[in-house]
Amino acid sequence: MKLDKRQGGRLLGHSSNLTPKFRVVSGAVYELNITSDDPPFIYTTMQFTLVTRNPNKRVSILYDQLSAFVSYKNQAITPKVILPPLFHKTKSTVALSPVLGGSTVPVAAEVVNGLVMEEANYGVVGLRLVLTGKLRYKAALIRSGHYGIYVRCDMFVGLKKGFVGQLPPLLGSQACRVDV
Repeated sequence: MKLDKRQGGRLLGHSSNLTPKFRVVSGAVYELNITSDDPPFIYTTMQFTLVTRNPNKRVSILYDQLSAFVSYKNQAITPKVILPPLFHKTKSTVALSPVLGGSTVPVAAEVVNGLVMEEANYGVVGLRLVLTGKLRYKAALIRSGHYGIYVRCDMFVGLKKGFVGQLPPLLGSQACRVDV
């Protein structure tokens, strides 16, 4: 099985797109604490439901070495969480709901200041859910080699001081950018 990179990740000889689609449909912030140490630390526990769709009717996708984390202004605010391998059948949709965080992460002072200011002034924070790993394509008895996958889901999340729990991403569920 061979991918033609010039045709946007299409399988040679087929017109079906092999790139899976991802979308964040819900989220929850269970805890978000910031220390005033030098350097500052963030302790947070978050959970986002990420829905992925395999649009291809002939090729399945096998995901390996998946990990996820949340970043703010391009700096991780949760540690990477390792996810189990996933087999994505043809024309199917799968939901992932990893719990992210649970330990402290050192961050730059600018990250802390930005989070505090956005929460206080706007009640909205721009976050990015990142999913990385490897995938293989499977068609009948043929398996491709491994390809890296990088998924980034930018979203605005409403936060209010002292509030924890279910938070719908603002502006509805936005499609994520997927690079294979």
